[in-house]
Amino acid sequence: MNQEVTLIATAAMGLESVVAQEVKALGYTDLKVENGRVQFNAEVSAIPRCNLWLRTADRVKVLVGQFEAKSFDELFEKTKALPWESFIEEDGEFPVIGKSVKSKLYSVPDCQKIVKKAVVERLKRKYGIASWLKESGAFYRIEVSLLKDVAMLTIDTSGSGLHKRGYRVGQGEAPLKETLAAALIQLTNWKADFPFVDPFCGSGTIPIEAALIGQNIAPGFNREFASEGWSLVGNKNWEKALEEAEDLANYDQPLTIVGSDIDHKMVEIAKDNAIEAGLGDLVIWKQMQVKDISPKQENGYLIGNPPYGERLGDKPEVEKMYQDLGIAMKQHPSWSVYILTSNEKFESLYGKQATKKRKLFNGFIKTDYYQYFGKHS
Repeated sequence: MNQEVTLIATAAMGLESVVAQEVKALGYTDLKVENGRVQFNAEVSAIPRCNLWLRTADRVKVLVGQFEAKSFDELFEKTKALPWESFIEEDGEFPVIGKSVKSKLYSVPDCQKIVKKAVVERLKRKYGIASWLKESGAFYRIEVSLLKDVAMLTIDTSGSGLHKRGYRVGQGEAPLKETLAAALIQLTNWKADFPFVDPFCGSGTIPIEAALIGQNIAPGFNREFASEGWSLVGNKNWEKALEEAEDLANYDQPLTIVGSDIDHKMVEIAKDNAIEAGLGDLVIWKQMQVKDISPKQENGYLIGNPPYGERLGDKPEVEKMYQDLGIAMKQHPSWSVYILTSNEKFESLYGKQATKKRKLFNGFIKTDYYQYFGKHS
């Protein structure tokens, strides 16, 4: 069964175009790109494929319906009119979460209760159940999202957020989300045959994501998803998507990826995470100071998320690090350098104006992605 559904790939602010490119690369072309999301129509087989392959999206949701709702009665009746039985089985478990922005229906708990009641009534009628719904089967998390009196009702297909790849056994104080790390790489022209360095590797997220990209390994290959138990999708679609991921992986692709950090404990954590990701010795890990960077090859890519110096005591140390990086990379003009930081003095400390800057959010921190193009950018 491969009915058509409307899917929404949610995206962090500033990454919508990156997510859209990924969706297109999977063969889904009729896209609607809006703030925080990419919407498209596809067969249900797209649910496993998008969950397995989207490196930079936060989640994949199924859109059940969208309508104006200015009263609780309107929310109830219009929710009840939607075809919930097309998605949720008789014994499906369906908690409801919600949010409301600039809407008359501002009480989120009330909206959640009303949506839950409406869905219960619809399913009881459709399945001919007089008593309680068991809710002992597959998991369907419904979200009611109200924006300017328009309600959007979705079901989450992912379960845990897509950044949870399943390889992070350890992390530092401020770990970079895997989805953002992948986006930092996708925003460059790096290809697997170019050398790659992250001199601020922390728990290893950027080099690990680079290795997954370099060998074309689906980022969701080693984890589970909520929709694996849905009869709407079916086992065959999941099996087919997993087979496709296995077939497309290029485990023989040689890579030159180095992750280094000043803190030897973080280097050990990064090694453990790489092993958990199944990448073993694919990445070279080193304890090293930034000033000692001296790549042997030409035309490489340095991508890093250094400390920002947000805490007052760290500022001089961080600023010195930026200066050291600039001095070191001056000796390697063929290299492309990409740095994510919230520090507005980065360019003057690095000693060079960026070729290009892009505004991105690292969690709730507003940052710039400073891009210095080498020969191959």
